[in-house]
Amino acid sequence: MDMKFSNLGRSGLSVSRICLGTMNFGPETDEATSHSIMDSALASGINFFDTANRYGGPDNFGRTETIIGNWFAQGGGRREKVVLATKLYGEMDPWPNNRGLSALNIRRAVDASLKRMQTDYIDLYQMHHIDRATPWEEIWQAMDVLVTQGKILYIGSSNFAGWHIAQAQAAAASRNFMGLVSEQSIYNLAQRDIEREVIPAALNYGIGILPWSPLHGGLLGGVLRKDRDGSRRLTGRSKEAVDSRRDQIASYEDYCQELGQEPGDVALAWLLAQPAVTAPIIGPRTQAQLDAGIRALDVQLSSEDLARLDSIFPGYKTSPEDYAW
Repeated sequence: MDMKFSNLGRSGLSVSRICLGTMNFGPETDEATSHSIMDSALASGINFFDTANRYGGPDNFGRTETIIGNWFAQGGGRREKVVLATKLYGEMDPWPNNRGLSALNIRRAVDASLKRMQTDYIDLYQMHHIDRATPWEEIWQAMDVLVTQGKILYIGSSNFAGWHIAQAQAAAASRNFMGLVSEQSIYNLAQRDIEREVIPAALNYGIGILPWSPLHGGLLGGVLRKDRDGSRRLTGRSKEAVDSRRDQIASYEDYCQELGQEPGDVALAWLLAQPAVTAPIIGPRTQAQLDAGIRALDVQLSSEDLARLDSIFPGYKTSPEDYAW
């Protein structure tokens, strides 16, 4: 299989159409296995890795970035081949100014991430959440300084509403600054809220969508079949989530069987066919999960297939047509 690539939004940056998410590296996957997964991802052609400064577990913020940094330190062109994306916003410790998007925290956070990842620049620096307490003039000034210093190259958002994107881009334009090139949102067949306003905003401003939770926490990964064969037991919140949508999920899994494809592969292939989507973020805990994510690139869905999936998991029209004329 040849890896497929796309420009990230309107930028000239070429990224693989599958992004390796690293949130499980540390809390779920040990360092040696994490390094092996990253090596396999690179060997398969995945050049786009995503992380965040808080990843690593509630008692070990920064651990995931450290694991990535130790992998880069092995050399072999690892850092040079990777488009590296990380995020800031969340509280790293309870002391004041160690959270949010103030100019002070942006400066401190980027330096801490660079140190943990043993690199002198970050390709894509993402705001993990909107900061309602900090004006855009302050945010863009701080980001502009980092770009001038060469510490970051591109800037993205995550979990922004459509109007946040518009607000951000208007403020960036007033500085003759490029602004956002990507938005990382929850998006999958079962969670399609961003179709109302975020995707239209992204298309208008040339911003690439990076969907997180592409399998909706495993709900779209063949969960009913796995429950039947005993490979995954449904308990607690997982069972409640499945029970609330059991008929819908059953119809989906039956259709995937008709197609002769794995449900998780179909879910990723559907995302890859959606407007503005640059690369779904897969977060493997194991090599097998990585292989499954890559396999989805070979799944071709026809217009009839896409229409059938839309009938099982209905989406949204662009606002205001979704709720008005």
